[in-house]
Amino acid sequence: MASTTVRPAIRMAIIITTTTNTGTTTTTMAMTTISTDPSLARLLAWLSPAYPVGAFSYSHGLEMAVEEGAVVRREDLVAYVEAALLHGAGAVDAGLLALAWRAADAGDGDALDDVTELAAAWRGTAELGVEAKQPGAAFALVTAAAWPEPRFAAYATRNSGRLTHAVAFGAAAAFHALPLREVCFGWLTAFAANIVSAGVRLIPLGQTDGQIATAALLPAVTRATDAALAVRDDDALGSAAPLLDLFSMRHETQYTRLFRS
Repeated sequence: MASTTVRPAIRMAIIITTTTNTGTTTTTMAMTTISTDPSLARLLAWLSPAYPVGAFSYSHGLEMAVEEGAVVRREDLVAYVEAALLHGAGAVDAGLLALAWRAADAGDGDALDDVTELAAAWRGTAELGVEAKQPGAAFALVTAAAWPEPRFAAYATRNSGRLTHAVAFGAAAAFHALPLREVCFGWLTAFAANIVSAGVRLIPLGQTDGQIATAALLPAVTRATDAALAVRDDDALGSAAPLLDLFSMRHETQYTRLFRS
């Protein structure tokens, strides 16, 4: 009869030893899980809606889409967020987050500054620029105060005025030794959840419908994470969601609005 022993996880690996009548085999499974409670607490705090970055005040152009009747049901909302995740700002920002994390992890300040500059410029509309940079500046301020880290403080100071949320998040995570996959997946989950929250208020939808939409977006978040982790340089980045940019442009002159984008 086969017997399986699972040894305690050591950092990011699980070693499984299986004994059968034909011999013993050992398999090492790579894991990308956070290995300590303090690390998990830190990441959850940064991703919480209570973290004071002001993301709740942005709809990513959704307010105009609802106004024009393009998004009227839960299914429409899911499709809108999927487009942002897989073809729009979510796809670009997640790739930039990964590049920032790798540069910070390697201690390459010049590369990190280059990614930061690129991220600040890579915006389809003025409103989406504000949506990226205002939370980025707020994230840097509160993170430097609540979770002080000298390298992050120096990075944020020299890039004042051009920090986007995704890049600042990726840099901070690397400096705090948080694993890239969880960081990227978490950031994209929060990005999607914020647009869903706006949709719940705008369409409007019930809270249960909002959670059903969030659950339905899990495959898209996973795909977006995988795509972001495959990005090794900015040549691999690109977006193809012009309709979302058009909604954002028209939102700038929308007569009555609740959100800043």
